Amino acid sequence: MRIPPYFKSPLWQRFFAGAAIGGIISWLVFFYMYSIMQEKLINKVHEQLESIKDLEEENRLWEADYNRLNDKNQERLTVQEIHVTLTNFLPYRLDRLSVAEAAEKIEDDLKSTLLSKDLETVYESRSLLKRTIENKVLEINKKKYMLEVTEILYYTNLQVEVKLKQVR
Repeated sequence: MRIPPYFKSPLWQRFFAGAAIGGIISWLVFFYMYSIMQEKLINKVHEQLESIKDLEEENRLWEADYNRLNDKNQERLTVQEIHVTLTNFLPYRLDRLSVAEAAEKIEDDLKSTLLSKDLETVYESRSLLKRTIENKVLEINKKKYMLEVTEILYYTNLQVEVKLKQVR
């Protein structure tokens, strides 16, 4: 089979030349449009990265400020509640009502001096607090008992554990 001689006809030569030039022009237009679109996308990504960087910096500053304020507030904690528990009332055969009343007496004495005080101040005066409790003599069911502090937990709720000793 033989290829027809199109190269001799000027009509066909113009057609192929036009197709080749049109292909090159369309490729250049496509390349120009694609590069413009890519440039816009690159600019958008760059702006988003800058925005993310700014937001991360702002977030870091907020977090640092939040932690600083949290630490400052934790330093200024105050005693809000006082709980006293008597631990060894069973050997003395005391009823729970008497034990609750005795614990309430101790709590009332402590509340008058410690309630709404700064936690740091209360902790610094812990020896005075311990001596105050231990020097107290309670009368329960017409018997006198001395108190011995076994444990004190310092936080917004002051927890005090006390042992009873009968005075003879």
